[in-house]
Amino acid sequence: MTSDDFEDLVEEVFDTLPDDVVDDLDNVAIIVEDRPEDGSLDLLGLYHGVALTERGQYGFGELPDTISIYREPLLHHAGDLDALREEIRVTLIHEIGHYFGLDDDELHRLGWG
Repeated sequence: MTSDDFEDLVEEVFDTLPDDVVDDLDNVAIIVEDRPEDGSLDLLGLYHGVALTERGQYGFGELPDTISIYREPLLHHAGDLDALREEIRVTLIHEIGHYFGLDDDELHRLGWG
């Protein structure tokens, strides 16, 4: 799958996420990268920012938080297109959960791990 096709798929999956998951996202950019900095195939996504629960005053001019989605690890872990869509969906929800201040234990309990 080409990088452009993968980015289109991420956008498609994001657009299908429930409103209660995405409605309160503010100043967050979703970025597709080939691999995480360490080059591993184990990390599927990563939230970079300060969770809403840990923010003090947040105002105009703040750089956006980012959610990195890693193309090669996701392609490596998914057996087919349906599995890839589901892995992207779970990864997006997981990283959005971090934005809202949920830790990994809570995300796993909710089934988003």
